[in-house]
Amino acid sequence: MIKLIDISKVFRNKDVETKALSNINLTVSAGEFVSIMGPSGCGKTSLLNIIGLIDSPSSGNYLLNGESVSEIPERKRTDLRKGNFAFIFQSFNLIDDLTVWENVELPLVYQKMAQAERTELVNQVLEKLNLKHRANYFPNELSGGQQQLVAVARAVISKPRVILADEPTGNLDSTHGEDIIQQLIKLNEAGTTIIMVTHSLMQAQRSNRIIHLFDGHVVTESYTRAVTNF
Repeated sequence: MIKLIDISKVFRNKDVETKALSNINLTVSAGEFVSIMGPSGCGKTSLLNIIGLIDSPSSGNYLLNGESVSEIPERKRTDLRKGNFAFIFQSFNLIDDLTVWENVELPLVYQKMAQAERTELVNQVLEKLNLKHRANYFPNELSGGQQQLVAVARAVISKPRVILADEPTGNLDSTHGEDIIQQLIKLNEAGTTIIMVTHSLMQAQRSNRIIHLFDGHVVTESYTRAVTNF
């Protein structure tokens, strides 16, 4: 599904050149739950952004479902991103003046989906994540764990093939962090591919495979459990 071949990423300004990623070779199959670990500044988020078509590599080739997407124009990148990826961030990124319902509905509005269909899907997702009783709350009326659950709901509402989660439990206590991991595991068991950046080895061990980065290089890969949901 996802194949990176000798991917490098260099950030340049007039004085400094910083190599964020160096010759990354990585394959992620449909149905996997992959964790990416490493110290701060090792390239984890840069790698996630390239996989999610937010950024492009400086060199190398990226194949998505067998198609090279390394140098495609921005409009096509946007279309591919909508059809394949959803993002969950550490900072939740909810819109403060929209209710829970409206935050979750927003991706469907952008897709110009009919109101009746949007209503049905939002109801289903809020029910599934036990958020229906919070539908009319605003983000600042929720706990951090509840806000992240809303972010998960918003991510899954458009039924993406891949969820890219960048430190999704980083701002949460252990109890709420475990709730988020459990939801990601359930989504993965239902067939969604998950790629998660985390500093927590305990949480990474809940995935199928752990990729360790250091100074922009993949240094180790380890398998924790078999993939059973192709």
